[in-house]
Amino acid sequence: MKPLSRRNVLVLGGLGVAGTVVGGTGLLWDWDSGSSPVAGPKSVEPQLLRSANGRLQVQLEAAEGQVRIAGRQARALSYNGGLPGPTLFLRPGDRLSLSLRNGLSVATNLHVHGLHVSPEGNSDNVFVAVEAGTGFEYEYLLPENHPPGVFWYHPHHHGMVADQVFGGLYGAIVVEDPNPIPVSRERILVISDVSLDGSGRVQTVSPMDRMAGREGNLVLVNGQLTPRLNVRPLERERWRIINACVSRYLRLRLDGQHLQLLGMDSGRFASPQDVEEIVLTPGNRADLLVTTTAGASILRTLPVDRGAASGMMGGTQVASSGADLLTLNVTGAQAAAPAPVPEQTAPRDLRTATVTARRELTLAMGMGGGGMGSGMMSFTINGNPFDPSRVDVKVRGGSVEEWTLTNTSPMDHPFHLHVWPMQLIEQAGRPVKGVIWQDVVNVPANGSARVRISFDDFAGTTVYHCHILDHEDQGMMGIIEAT
Repeated sequence: MKPLSRRNVLVLGGLGVAGTVVGGTGLLWDWDSGSSPVAGPKSVEPQLLRSANGRLQVQLEAAEGQVRIAGRQARALSYNGGLPGPTLFLRPGDRLSLSLRNGLSVATNLHVHGLHVSPEGNSDNVFVAVEAGTGFEYEYLLPENHPPGVFWYHPHHHGMVADQVFGGLYGAIVVEDPNPIPVSRERILVISDVSLDGSGRVQTVSPMDRMAGREGNLVLVNGQLTPRLNVRPLERERWRIINACVSRYLRLRLDGQHLQLLGMDSGRFASPQDVEEIVLTPGNRADLLVTTTAGASILRTLPVDRGAASGMMGGTQVASSGADLLTLNVTGAQAAAPAPVPEQTAPRDLRTATVTARRELTLAMGMGGGGMGSGMMSFTINGNPFDPSRVDVKVRGGSVEEWTLTNTSPMDHPFHLHVWPMQLIEQAGRPVKGVIWQDVVNVPANGSARVRISFDDFAGTTVYHCHILDHEDQGMMGIIEAT
């Protein structure tokens, strides 16, 4: 069977396919010695830091050092020595004070991906450069009506984003529900990938891999390779899943278990949606309920076709490979039936809103031009590579705009807009059923997507870009100013 064709997200029924696995079913491969596999480790989660009395104060140090990856010591980047960094639990209206110390040899900064906060000053300002050996004091104030959901943080210093995220700099953020959803337990699952050489260092990346968008040969869950979870039948767990990969698309299945999707990114459905699989582009998140059935199941990512570089890079096919991610062992006495999930607030629907402006943004790749130099690949939006001195789009605060995102390249591009989420209206020429809000929207190869955006609450300057981070670093990014 061919890998999943280029598409975005949600429900695919009854496929029953199996992907290429890494290290065998539910097993951990000893990448250091190449010896036979051993049983996967018990799952662990990052340190959890929770706000109190409307405030959370956090200290993060970005540094290179010894980090445990896939059961072995590796030389990688991390926040506070952990991979992922700490998980930050917040509530609407909270103030997050975050002190970032740069222990790297190059500049970095921080982006709170998906949070609806100001892009100015010392808030979610991606134009800040925190030089090596220095620090910066960030301050984020969440609106009282900030949507609940799963978000994440990572560096966003232009030209270095892919290397720093691939190296290990990322962590989860959760904005809690005003009314808790009854579950047996909650889990944070940060999925990332990396390639390590024989000495345990993060491998350097070739120009070809940067053009295609790099994918690591180890696919990790919270820094582990195929960890195991032990639960009882009929428990309902809440899995908050983040695709923190630089370029890899995740096509997730957990056959044998009942899955219900609460929402994607910061979007939430009015009621949970039954799903069999979910596709997460880089930067996407899923808020998932898993009601367990006795037996062993494997969370897998199956292969995803993300296009071909026809006429470029020697016609290289670009696809995300499959892998086993974790093993779920469901044994023991049956748990009590979980309480019903309360109805959620119906999401806002901009399809009936007055549109004040319509724009088209064209994402393109080509040989030469665009200031990239002869024989080099150019990555552009509306014909221009990123220029930090140029504002590409000006919008009026409080307005609703409709953007048509057109992709003229033979490769998919996940489009991310900072600060303001997007309602997906149309994809590949077909209207979207229901109300779907995301802050990363897949724009299929030689295709398009149409979104509506309400520029609420904040003025300031920020960016939009392809979330294949190698493409962003090479120029597929623009600046937007809200007044």
